[in-house]
Amino acid sequence: MPDARDASPYDALLLLSFGGPEGPDDVLPFLENVTRGRGIPKERLKEVGEHYFQFGGVSPINDQNRALLDALRKDFAEHGLDLPVYWGNRNWAPYLTDTLREMVTDGHRRILVLATSAYASYSGCRQYRENLADSLAALQAEGLELPKVDKLRHYFNHPGFLEPMIDGVLRSLADLPEDVRAGAHLAFSTHSIPTAAADSSGRPEDHGDGGAYVAEHLDVARLIADAVRERTGVDHPWQLVYQSRSGAPHIPWLEPDICDHLHERHAAGVPAVVIAPIGFVSDHMEVLYDLDTEARAKAEELGLPMRRSATVGDDPRFAAAVRDLVLERAAVERAEEVTPCALGALGASHNLCPVGCCPSRTPKPAAAGADSPYA
Repeated sequence: MPDARDASPYDALLLLSFGGPEGPDDVLPFLENVTRGRGIPKERLKEVGEHYFQFGGVSPINDQNRALLDALRKDFAEHGLDLPVYWGNRNWAPYLTDTLREMVTDGHRRILVLATSAYASYSGCRQYRENLADSLAALQAEGLELPKVDKLRHYFNHPGFLEPMIDGVLRSLADLPEDVRAGAHLAFSTHSIPTAAADSSGRPEDHGDGGAYVAEHLDVARLIADAVRERTGVDHPWQLVYQSRSGAPHIPWLEPDICDHLHERHAAGVPAVVIAPIGFVSDHMEVLYDLDTEARAKAEELGLPMRRSATVGDDPRFAAAVRDLVLERAAVERAEEVTPCALGALGASHNLCPVGCCPSRTPKPAAAGADSPYA
């Protein structure tokens, strides 16, 4: 990690996340924000809303972002990094445009962005960049001086992101009954996306079968499984699986689905399963509902012992990783020599998304990339 505590030329960090409802009255308006422009009927939104109503109409994601915000500020202060941290969401308050306006009003002109998505994909990277472009356009229309905005690189293989997940899997294995522990299967779960979106994820040279999205998740799964074997002496079988499919039935999405996978593993005689949600930074609604509710119910129906390991959340090691990424990118901007911190076979991700990276079906302006309309 860089030893310097110099974040220049950057003068602020923006935590950019998805957002979520914080009460029953918020659920439908939130879902309308998420699906705006897709023509999804209100009746379908009400069906999805039932997932939230099972938890009082509250998604945990906003509280988890508040906890991460506190962890980042605490880490920065303890390590002498003088960089204010703000928070904005794509789909619910605090909204991204409002937060960027506040940052500009506070005098910030060089802003780094940490998105709560660790991997390359349209929905996990470029869509955030499109949201940034929309917000910058709104501020420009208001006559405000626009800041220069850069996005931190993908951090899927940073040790500060990996180590908390490794520990989570180890704790989950230790929590299984001793007679099934050694034979437990590891199911590494992430959000399913359309196969077409997966195939075009990452830089153009990474496009192909599964693209960067699948390759990055496989690298993380392999790193965690290897670490578990080294620390326990047991070589647990594992597979990358998917959850939270939401598209039309005729459109191919990444498979296998986690519940189908549990059924198949049980039929194959696996004695227990640990589900590790490696595609998610925190235990938000898709983890609580799709894994802790639906997948757990399927495991109980099958009589299959199951544990779900923790996400990274506000782990201090993740906060330290963000600090490292900030200092790394600042040094790059100052044209200093930097050795990025990354594990696995893929190495450190690019700092600047190139043209053609994770393209959208309908081209839209995207900030913080080589094709950004904003200097």
